[in-house]
Amino acid sequence: MTTPDGFGRGTGVTGVGRPPLDTGSSTSPGSGLVPGPVPLPAALAHAAGGPRYWLPQQPDQAARADPATPPSAPPGGFDVEAVRRDFPQLHREVNGHPLVWLDNGATTLKPRQVAEAVAEHYSMGTSNVHRGAHTLAKQATQVYEEGREEAAKLLGTQDAGEIVFVRGTTEAVNLVAQSWGRANLGVGDEILVSAAEHHSNLVPWQLIAKERRARIRPIPLLPDGQLDQDAYRDLLGSRTKLVALTHASNVLGTVPPVAEMTALAHRYDAKVLVDGAQAVSHFPVDVTALDADFYAFSGHKIFAPTGIGVLFGKRELLEAMPPWQGGGNMIDSVGFEETSYAPVPHRLEAGTGHIGGVAGLRAALRYLAGLDRQAATAYEEQLTAYAMGALATVPGLRLIGDAPGKIGVLTFLLAGTDPMALAGALDQQGIAVRAGHHCAQPALAAFGLQSAVRASLALYNTVQDVDALVSALQGVQAASAG
Repeated sequence: MTTPDGFGRGTGVTGVGRPPLDTGSSTSPGSGLVPGPVPLPAALAHAAGGPRYWLPQQPDQAARADPATPPSAPPGGFDVEAVRRDFPQLHREVNGHPLVWLDNGATTLKPRQVAEAVAEHYSMGTSNVHRGAHTLAKQATQVYEEGREEAAKLLGTQDAGEIVFVRGTTEAVNLVAQSWGRANLGVGDEILVSAAEHHSNLVPWQLIAKERRARIRPIPLLPDGQLDQDAYRDLLGSRTKLVALTHASNVLGTVPPVAEMTALAHRYDAKVLVDGAQAVSHFPVDVTALDADFYAFSGHKIFAPTGIGVLFGKRELLEAMPPWQGGGNMIDSVGFEETSYAPVPHRLEAGTGHIGGVAGLRAALRYLAGLDRQAATAYEEQLTAYAMGALATVPGLRLIGDAPGKIGVLTFLLAGTDPMALAGALDQQGIAVRAGHHCAQPALAAFGLQSAVRASLALYNTVQDVDALVSALQGVQAASAG
């Protein structure tokens, strides 16, 4: 299959007759390319030559796993039933039916360990963090900073100071846009944003681009939901200052070749911000291997509470960023004549943080670290293939996005039904899915759509969940046809 850090999760795009990417270039002024000899980035060393010029090769369709084959049980030490026992919400009923939770793209459920950690904080450990001299303050600070260390481990950075706590991915992107963007963007500069982005990784760039008189340029999609890598290479140029890129699309499930795309952006000295909200719960992430400049995720998408999230930034970038918000916690000294600020990450964390949320995040990340991540990822990949094959048996169902290596995001339409009405009908059978534009209107618009139904899988979902969804859809389809 593919490596979970983005290597090998390529696009399968065929080239348009260009020569292979050279290890250097000598260009004329105004060509838009970096002048002088430029070595090929190490992240592209494995890339295929010939007409595909830099994209990693994809396995032949015939060599892929049979989508009709259910996931093997349990692979490599991953026991989905044992995991399910840790999630109390999976054992309740809705409308007289056992709950089938297929709305993980909106938020994941929380294991009992997370609920207990949050309850422990509020029942026995309530205190503010930092600067306190008493025991409870020291204990709360320890939990808070251990949460930062767990986030650093999750993302593969050795420096916990590169982890900034935020409310979620949305605030993380806004922080970078308003701090780094205001300091570094100017008239005519360009921000490349993929057409697969959640609104949270588009609208903040539109706001700062308007202020700084910069320009947003979209990276288009191909019919199967992959990013058009030929177009991306053409869009990169001397005016490119930042690339905003999802690590996994919340509406298509597409996993772009982030490492390769980042390496190309860095050839033009552009920075790359990766939205990892949909990625971190599905496969291991290594920001060092990706060489991402910024990486953001939300706690509630990785089994932690709402209202807490993480922004990773390379230390040299964070240290150069001016504060976005001012107040307590982010200062060194304050006077009417002059104020100096605390070192990163605290300089970017104004005010009292979501301490209870960090306690829950710490518990969630420790819970996840206790699982065999590779085995869990393999299980999800098998379950996704099974689900795509099973959905294909439903008459009149159209699946949106079938890019190779996609995560378990299954967005679809059912002929003769309205997406909202269909989601309501499924809810009557205890099946929780989402309907609407999924905060990704440009992605749906690329397929001529304004709304669709989305079923999204997590590591605690099962073949039985998929079968329940397919059976319910077949029932709705039959009733509609009748």
